[in-house]
Amino acid sequence: MLEMRNITKRFGDFTANDSLNLTVFKGEIHALLGENGAGKTTLMKILYGLYSPCEGEIFVDNEKVNINHTDDAISLGIGMVHQHFMLIPTFTVTQNIILGREPTKSFNRIDFEKATKQVKDISEKYKLTIDPDVKIQDLSVGMQQRVEILKALYRGAEILILDEPTAVLTPQEVLELESILRSLAAVGKSIIIITHKLKEIKMMANRCTIIRRGKLIDVVDVDSVTENELASKMVGRHVNFCVDKKEIEEGNVVLELKDVKARNNRGIMALNGINLEIKRGEILGIAGIDGNGQTELVEVLNGIREVENGEIIVNQHLLTNSVPKKIIDSGICFIPEDRQKRGLILQFSLQENLILHDYDKPKFSKGINLKYKDIEKHAYELLREFDVRPVEPKISASSLSGGNQQKLIIAREISDDPEVLIASQPTRGLDVGAIEFVYKALVSQRDKYKAVVLVSFELDEILALSDRIAVIYEGKIVGIIDGKEANENDIGLMMSSGRCN
Repeated sequence: MLEMRNITKRFGDFTANDSLNLTVFKGEIHALLGENGAGKTTLMKILYGLYSPCEGEIFVDNEKVNINHTDDAISLGIGMVHQHFMLIPTFTVTQNIILGREPTKSFNRIDFEKATKQVKDISEKYKLTIDPDVKIQDLSVGMQQRVEILKALYRGAEILILDEPTAVLTPQEVLELESILRSLAAVGKSIIIITHKLKEIKMMANRCTIIRRGKLIDVVDVDSVTENELASKMVGRHVNFCVDKKEIEEGNVVLELKDVKARNNRGIMALNGINLEIKRGEILGIAGIDGNGQTELVEVLNGIREVENGEIIVNQHLLTNSVPKKIIDSGICFIPEDRQKRGLILQFSLQENLILHDYDKPKFSKGINLKYKDIEKHAYELLREFDVRPVEPKISASSLSGGNQQKLIIAREISDDPEVLIASQPTRGLDVGAIEFVYKALVSQRDKYKAVVLVSFELDEILALSDRIAVIYEGKIVGIIDGKEANENDIGLMMSSGRCN
């Protein structure tokens, strides 16, 4: 169905794709695996017409094609679901799906009745049930992804590219996505998934193309390799999946929440009286299905959401409804769940993003002037230490891959030596080598007698890292379990029903 031959893409002196080859068959789910910055997304952006290759050829259904624009790709039956969704939040499902391809009636008016019927027909045909009249801003992330898939199918996609499709999904949504992709493959659609998650490659894919630093490493039948073998081929070394934590005695309470209540963006109570204590020398995991108050909990902690009732206390100082700057200065740092909206200023350079907390300190400024040589030196050190690629302090944050953007945030937050580190989805979009690094970084904070709050939809991650696990359900903490005694079944039951065995 698809063949990409000897694709080379350079950005200045940097070679993102070096004579890469990719072959995808009809009705196949094909995984594209590689480290952050390996060139996976660049290759797919070439296929979708967002970039032009410096060298190489593309064949679709055995015919050589020229793809110079996304319209070319769409006309050839190629669709792409980006890692960060291309949806208009205030538009309805139908409005987003038909945008640019609107059916019309007399006087060139949009025929919304026909459009709604088309969306319903496509969703029923591919078993992607969704309300066509609901606004995107009122949908869960998993349902927004479903809209993106429907948008591609509405445009006639026969080859569907999904960039990190499970990065923002709950375990339940991952299973739903697997079912969707298998049903699409069964009717002859060819699917390419860009992912770092080895378990999901084993779950979903038929074959896997592995690239490293822009070069082709191997193409394997997924059933014939183990997760460890995939990881080793991806990063070029053995990867340790175990988390080593030394026994340490827990310290005093450093962060406390007392009966905290807050509303979500729709005015509905999202936090219904949260009571928590986080101690020095521990990782407290927050487990729960998406939409049960995790986002609002992190936002009240970092000062961007108002607390309607209750108290937030840090080191015995009341910080309820304090401004973010005061909270950061009190020793709390954050790895936000949405790196592009909350973590970075994408137009700023890497070195500027790395001093967002500290630009006004004597180390980086003198009066009204910034010390750019010191800022650049600081950036070089952090970019190398945290393996952010490329190591170019002056390029914009928008030019980094999603995983490298995440590592840039982690570098900034941990380098501030916080008293409390709030890590929300810290490994979202990271490859196994980078995940191993992040795990060590979080554990090192705990071992330095700092307090770490880990909010994650990855239950395996919660179980591997947490000293205690608090389960959140409908805006309440319904149970706290010792990490050594926790198991997936018990936590899963609490997450889905709010009750214990």
